[in-house]
Amino acid sequence: MRKQQGISFFERYLTLWVAICIVVGIIIGQYLPEVPAFLGKFEYANVSIPIAILIWIMIYPMMLKIDFTSIVNAVKMPKGLAVTLTVNWFIKPFTMFGIAWVFFYYIFSAFISPELGKEYLAGAVLLGAAPCTAMVFVWSHLTKGNPGYTLVQVAVNDLIIIIAFIPIVTLLLGISGFSIPWNTLILSVVLFVVIPLSLAAITRYLLIKRHGAAYFENVFIKKFTGTTVIGLLLTLIIIFSFQGEKIIHNPFVIALIAVPLILQTFLIFFIAYYWAKKWKLPHDIAAPAALIGASNFFELAVAVAIVLFGLDSGATLTTVVGVLVEVPVMLTLVKYANKTKNQFPLTQTNSKDGHQ
Repeated sequence: MRKQQGISFFERYLTLWVAICIVVGIIIGQYLPEVPAFLGKFEYANVSIPIAILIWIMIYPMMLKIDFTSIVNAVKMPKGLAVTLTVNWFIKPFTMFGIAWVFFYYIFSAFISPELGKEYLAGAVLLGAAPCTAMVFVWSHLTKGNPGYTLVQVAVNDLIIIIAFIPIVTLLLGISGFSIPWNTLILSVVLFVVIPLSLAAITRYLLIKRHGAAYFENVFIKKFTGTTVIGLLLTLIIIFSFQGEKIIHNPFVIALIAVPLILQTFLIFFIAYYWAKKWKLPHDIAAPAALIGASNFFELAVAVAIVLFGLDSGATLTTVVGVLVEVPVMLTLVKYANKTKNQFPLTQTNSKDGHQ
């Protein structure tokens, strides 16, 4: 089992880096408009080539960490996985839709036009339709979560994303009034999930077969330290070079978007966390089960928003605000989980969801 690491310097201050990227991107868009104009020329099938490359730089390293052979252990943790999968796929996408609908169409209607509200809702749907597959390793580690369970739930959710993401997004965006071409959505999932996931799995298999698991975990993966965050920050600079005009004219829009996203995060966490408590699951299962649903696969959400709606869309802006608020909110939930640890059994050796 790979030894998990704590939250890195870049990850801990991700909100600060995102804020800096917002400023840098806006400055570039306002004073060097030829830069976004030039980048906008590199598109194929509505996909921005520069953004696609950067998103691959984000996604591929985190996909390398997924060990799909761990799925065979899923039967040993049925209750924990039941909580995770039910909350992630049958509750979270729909509560995100409902909360965003109420805020963007009604509560904030005096500040947001119906057209923008519709775009912000679309971005929220994309965030809500995919659970976290990378940072959850960090949140699990910070709560002393069961590393085997965390690995299993991430692997299972990655496979479910391939099947469930498209129909859920199509359904909810259809309710929102968007007509989404299936071929574009399928292209997005293939580009940003299937291909990098497949390449990462092949890379992992070949390197472990040739050099052993120790080399792969302790040498090869470490070569990508910081790569995901750097790719993310460069992506954000490009996005905000296109978004600057909207933000300058409505500087409070980021705060307005953040409110329903934060409420959704807390809601999903508490649903999963206290469901796990009711089932008397040990804390090292309950904490990661709640945290994976509370956080988002924002790399995928950003990529799909750009492909479907464009770099300068409200949907893309919403997914980026998801990045902005994720770290401070999740650290708050980690702190809460650690403070309430004594409410859960530390182990449950007689249960399939405890230590074996």
